[in-house]
Amino acid sequence: MNLHEYQSKQLFSDVGIPVLEGGVASTPDQARKIAEDLKVDTWVIKAQVHAGGRGKAGGVKITKSIDEVESIASSMLGSNLVTKQTDDKGLPVDVVYIESGTSIASEYYLSLLIDRAQESWTFIGSSEGGMDIETVADVSPEKIIRYTIDPKHGLKETELSSMADSLGLKNSAVTEFIDIQLNYFH
Repeated sequence: MNLHEYQSKQLFSDVGIPVLEGGVASTPDQARKIAEDLKVDTWVIKAQVHAGGRGKAGGVKITKSIDEVESIASSMLGSNLVTKQTDDKGLPVDVVYIESGTSIASEYYLSLLIDRAQESWTFIGSSEGGMDIETVADVSPEKIIRYTIDPKHGLKETELSSMADSLGLKNSAVTEFIDIQLNYFH
């Protein structure tokens, strides 16, 4: 199953996992209205396509101007976004996600995959998150952390604590990381 970012964030929000405020738009006017309703001074406009590398390909833009939100949305919508994970034609951008901007102290990568070989789920994480996780995997594979859940025993707090430590999480972030996993992914 492929989910767009906005769909994943809605699922997270529905179960109480904190996400930044945002909305999905299929027209520049809708993008402007969403930006106005967010009542912030920085917005991120994100093309919603099923491919990684959107930021490097121009599919993620940050602005401090409502007029630019509308203009960026106008240029993205109806275009095709070509990334490292698409063919030369790219993928059509039918909707954009307008999100509140925030200052970023650090970025992490975390995914939960169905591991067919192990007949279980596997968490994959890295303290080198953000853009270009594939390069991290190629250049510094030791910075990629994996935790396969034992299907007989489920999630273990000790394993999650070890993973949080390997990611470099500190203080309340460790508790939040463990609590979210134990409460929502078992």
